Amino acid sequence: MGASRIIIIAVSAVAAIGIALIVHNIAVRPAAPHQAMAAAPAAIKPMTQVLVAKRDLPIGTRLAGGDIGWQAWPADSLNAAFITDGRAAQAAPATTGDAIARKASYVANQAAAAVTGGPMEALYGAIVRVPLVANEPIVQSKLVRGGEGGYMAIVVQKGMRAISIPVTTATGAGGFILPGDHVDVLQSHQGEAPAGGGRAPFITSTLMRNVRVLAIDQASQAAKNAQSMIGTVATLEVASADVEVLARAKAQGEVILALRAYSDAAGSPTRGVEEESQGANGTVRVVRAGKTTDETVSQ
Repeated sequence: MGASRIIIIAVSAVAAIGIALIVHNIAVRPAAPHQAMAAAPAAIKPMTQVLVAKRDLPIGTRLAGGDIGWQAWPADSLNAAFITDGRAAQAAPATTGDAIARKASYVANQAAAAVTGGPMEALYGAIVRVPLVANEPIVQSKLVRGGEGGYMAIVVQKGMRAISIPVTTATGAGGFILPGDHVDVLQSHQGEAPAGGGRAPFITSTLMRNVRVLAIDQASQAAKNAQSMIGTVATLEVASADVEVLARAKAQGEVILALRAYSDAAGSPTRGVEEESQGANGTVRVVRAGKTTDETVSQ
């Protein structure tokens, strides 16, 4: 453990102890006569900290800070599937002083967890498999992580399909395409020679635009601080009606991925335009909505 982590934990512990001592001095002061005669409070149930959803979490949500948090839960109604902070159940605070001491201890533990990691931080990046409502306890069966069964089926949005294409460093932007990035899908191939003779034109096709990359090989997330990923297969998310476009392209030849800027990744994926290099006939082949037409251009 690094020196900075030890200092943070030590400062948190000292602060908690100091607050606890102050609260103790306040608590031991003699009670006023009318307070001593007050009726004894009802029995206080032990409470423990349970991990819950802090807001409604629909299917496919990737957990991050602010999505989940700790909440006091009666120990006698604790389910074995609930995720706790690992501490023993404690009685609910009976006085303001007890509440302050409990808060101080909680802050110290949270500070230590932020440095060393804890059960909440370990869930960041997991995908919600079953919808969760605010304040509902988190259970492992309602989450899925990368590498677990059904992960990709949850990540793919409704009406979309996951399709994989082969890539190399040359066709995959040098390996700088990471899961979560958006790309354009292109293909270049030689067309048919003109009827009157001459060299066959070379056709460059932009098959799809703004397609989300789901994974590189079997990795759905890049390693921490990774700037590139070298893989042989890229899994893309496309509309169900466009699966045939990429399947046909794979059969025709090499497919190229062009990385889009982060600021240019908004919106849904769309089909591209196929452009033929201008030959003697001065035409450009255009593909719109799956239909191909030859249009004359000025010389």
